[in-house]
Amino acid sequence: MKILLWIVIGLVIVAVGLAGIGLALPSHFEVRRATEINAPAEKIYRYLEDPRQWARWTVWNERDPGMTVSYSGAPAGGGAKWSWESKTEGNGSMEFTRAEPNRRVEYTLFFPDFDMRSAGALTLNPAGGATRVTWTNAGEVGRNPATRYFALFMDRVIGPDFEKGLANLKRLAEAP
Repeated sequence: MKILLWIVIGLVIVAVGLAGIGLALPSHFEVRRATEINAPAEKIYRYLEDPRQWARWTVWNERDPGMTVSYSGAPAGGGAKWSWESKTEGNGSMEFTRAEPNRRVEYTLFFPDFDMRSAGALTLNPAGGATRVTWTNAGEVGRNPATRYFALFMDRVIGPDFEKGLANLKRLAEAP
C-alpha cells in the first residue's frame, strides 16, 4: 500500500511540474518558409489568389485527395473563403482577408477541433529574374498549458508542410 501511495504522489508531482512548465512556455507561434521561383510574380500570384488553385500545390490536398472542400465568398482575392473536412488532415476554414495583386495574399485560418485561429500571408518579392515567395503563419494557442507544448513544436510540425507546398508551387509555376 505504501508503494501505491508513493506512485500516486510521484504522478501528481510530475503532472504539476508539467503543467507549471507548460504555463511558462510561450503561447505564440510563428512558422516561416521561403523559396525562390524562376517565374514572374504575376504567374505565381494566380496560384495564390484563387482558393481552388491551392489544391494543385498544397501538401494537405495531396495527402488526402478525398478531402471535402466547399467554397464561398469572392471567387478570388480578398473575401474568398473555403472550408474543408478531412479524416487525415482535420477540419478547418480559411479566408483571404487582403490581397495585393502580384504582391501578397493575407489569410486567417481556423481549426474548430482545436478552437485555434491563426493569420498568415504569402508574399511575392521580385529577386532579379526570379520571385522570392515567403509563406508565414502565426497565432496564439491560449492559456492551456497542454496547447503551449503544441506551440513549442509548431514550426517543426507545420514547417515541412510549408516547404513541400512551396516546392510544389515552384514546380507548377516554373513549368512552361
